[in-house]
Amino acid sequence: MSQNFGPWIGEHGVENHGIRNAGTVYWNLTTPMLYERIIRRHEGALAHLGPVIVRTGDHTGRSPHDKFIVEEPSSKDVIWWGKVNRPISADCFNHVHRRMLAYIQNRDVFVFDGYAGADPEYQMPVRIITDYAWHSLFARNMFIREFDPEKLRKHVPEFTVIDMPGFHADPEIDCTASQTAILVHFGKGLVLIARTEYAGEIKKSIFTAMNYKLPNQGVLPMHCSANYGEDPDDVALFFGLSATGKTTLSNVPDRTLVGDDEHGWSDNGIFNFEGGSYAKVIRLDPEGEPLIYETTRRFGTILENVAFDGETRRVDLDDEGLTENTRASYPISHMPNAILEGIAGHPRHILFLTADAFGVLPPISKLTTEQAMYHFLSGYTAKVAGTERGVTEPQPHFSACFGAPFMPLHPRVYADLLGEKVRKHSAQVWLVNTGWTGGPYGVGERMKLAHTRRMVEAAISGELDAVELETEPHFGLHVPVHIEGVPSQILTPRETWGHPEAHDQQAGELANMFYENFRQFQSEVDPSIAAAGPVSR
Repeated sequence: MSQNFGPWIGEHGVENHGIRNAGTVYWNLTTPMLYERIIRRHEGALAHLGPVIVRTGDHTGRSPHDKFIVEEPSSKDVIWWGKVNRPISADCFNHVHRRMLAYIQNRDVFVFDGYAGADPEYQMPVRIITDYAWHSLFARNMFIREFDPEKLRKHVPEFTVIDMPGFHADPEIDCTASQTAILVHFGKGLVLIARTEYAGEIKKSIFTAMNYKLPNQGVLPMHCSANYGEDPDDVALFFGLSATGKTTLSNVPDRTLVGDDEHGWSDNGIFNFEGGSYAKVIRLDPEGEPLIYETTRRFGTILENVAFDGETRRVDLDDEGLTENTRASYPISHMPNAILEGIAGHPRHILFLTADAFGVLPPISKLTTEQAMYHFLSGYTAKVAGTERGVTEPQPHFSACFGAPFMPLHPRVYADLLGEKVRKHSAQVWLVNTGWTGGPYGVGERMKLAHTRRMVEAAISGELDAVELETEPHFGLHVPVHIEGVPSQILTPRETWGHPEAHDQQAGELANMFYENFRQFQSEVDPSIAAAGPVSR
């Protein structure tokens, strides 16, 4: 018989998830209580000014090749099966589940009960069960907390994650690709995570569940950050994959932060899925990114794979010895400019962020609605070192909806919702290249953050509404000819290259890549959308 301990013990016990004979079940521990157990269990170290530092072993990023979705009656006909969403049988899932439940016996586990989705109308109750105290603190940071003790005791999850980093799958008997596994069963509302200490798998599993659920309710789930100006209806969205600048560009002192990674867009407006942030902190600049920097010096923050001095306990954010993908997890209340309710109006501006490794996309360009849907479906960027296992330098990459690994439905479902909402609310869409200029990766240099900030500010303030635009020849993009505070030659990538003909060749190659990638959607979309992209050369 398990022993329950904690300030708010749920009446819907862990036996409802098949867990029996665990050691102590720690329920909804506060941050100080989790700190005590992290230190006592040697899961992490306390750093100067109060953050806790942890290591994630050989998994310093997501393991996309180890993620599977269960092929079962309730969902199999709507899943976008393929390289991203790969099937696993219900029998194999059940086998892993049984072995994991046996592993849990006599082990202490930590339970977090909370929500995904700040809008009560679309909120999903979640439960995270893990054998790591710091993973429970991660869940407490990242998801929306319930502060009413009675509601917490009555909490019944719609979706549950059982996260056991110490449990190893066996590919020969479990049908997995390796000893690591992230298995999603929509019918049971259950995710199993095995042999990975990278906490990001927890949050992305819940994101996947929201992306499955919400379109049926007319809500567009989005891999984006969001903020607004003086008016809560002056909303800007920042789409992009990891390391394209979502967190950095949305965290500015003069605008209110709604959230930094995952949102929904309903008829009510936008709402944050999360209660915290998960920011990359490698080489974080205290002057360029002061708000995020300060979170690395706060009690309650988790620093993943960040180097520190064992004697002084001071961190070194410039050290990439363990990984480029160093991370900070912290509650959104750590951000002085955040709205804790996580809700705002409809977007006026939408920015697609891409880190172009070829160095040929303009730093900012205005998109028509058809171009917006085209680039949303394409989701072009470069994978940056550390965000996935095996990626050591930027690689050109297309990820539908700027988040294909987390989109279980066909991309056209999300694209149709985007197009519908952009038209209904007259949102302006921009493509922003935060990648390379003056040449490709290895030759050119990364776009200066100060220049990108100025361009984004000009776009969402309306400053560019009256600026002359010229059409870029390779992709048909509409590029401002002048932006105050930005060198004019930067706006036209060809002018930043030492050899313009080399730029044209690279642009042609990238245009062909866009064309070849989009062939998978050609028959699924209106011809006007397919025609909004570059033409194969």
